[in-house]
Amino acid sequence: MPSSRSYMEFISDQLSGLDGVAWRAMMGEYILYYRGKIVGGIYDDRFLVKPTNSAVSMMPEAMRELPYEGAKAMLLVEDVENPVFLEVLLKTMYDELPAPRQRKPSA
Repeated sequence: MPSSRSYMEFISDQLSGLDGVAWRAMMGEYILYYRGKIVGGIYDDRFLVKPTNSAVSMMPEAMRELPYEGAKAMLLVEDVENPVFLEVLLKTMYDELPAPRQRKPSA
């Protein structure tokens, strides 16, 4: 089941106080970027983030869920009504996230 645009917009609104947040639609879901790095996304109307050490520390009881079949488990963010928590979560995760992949130049 693809994610609804309204849920993506809700999460986007919750993160509106944080500079550097961007979204990209991909196959009915939404990938979330923070300052150019992939933090997680919206999958089946669930906000999932990568299980970095800092994210696990901030959400020790978070369920690990698959964003889609064959993917690595991610952390389910349940406190989506708390924009301050969400902003701190993304800021805290940033240094642990891998750098964006460099695209190969076209021939």
